Amino acid sequence: MIFLVMQIQSIKVYSSSFKNSEPIPSKYTCEGENVSVHVKWEEFPKETKSFVLIMSDPDAPIGTFYHWILYDIPASINEIKEGESVGLKGKNDFGRLGYGGPCPPRGHGKHRYYVTIYALNVDKIGLKEGASAKEVLKAIEGKIIAKGEIFGTYERK
Repeated sequence: MIFLVMQIQSIKVYSSSFKNSEPIPSKYTCEGENVSVHVKWEEFPKETKSFVLIMSDPDAPIGTFYHWILYDIPASINEIKEGESVGLKGKNDFGRLGYGGPCPPRGHGKHRYYVTIYALNVDKIGLKEGASAKEVLKAIEGKIIAKGEIFGTYERK
């Protein structure tokens, strides 16, 4: 039996909305305007055909909570401006399409919010708009050629 291991390259991801590993301003949360954060990515493979963006909170008491899912983002796009959206919108764990900002339970402590960009070797992942993060993650298995992420924190006292 032969196993082929695909090397996943690293993508540089950053945001003008918050610095990596630092607090996310309340403007981008349920306590503020709940406007989506700015995200930009660079140094991805030239073979990239599309991107997926997933924003998740692994510290949620019910397990990982998905706040923002975008997929079938064209390879020609490497930035999403504050308050904007590109590609198809997935359904977040609030039950809505698009962005749902950080909103951890009061008194639950500081949560981490990861914005992960996946570069794919396909133009489309074969899902209609409104797919869940779990459906998207399953659909991109074996198609990821590069990945990068940043995270910010937020706490409601």
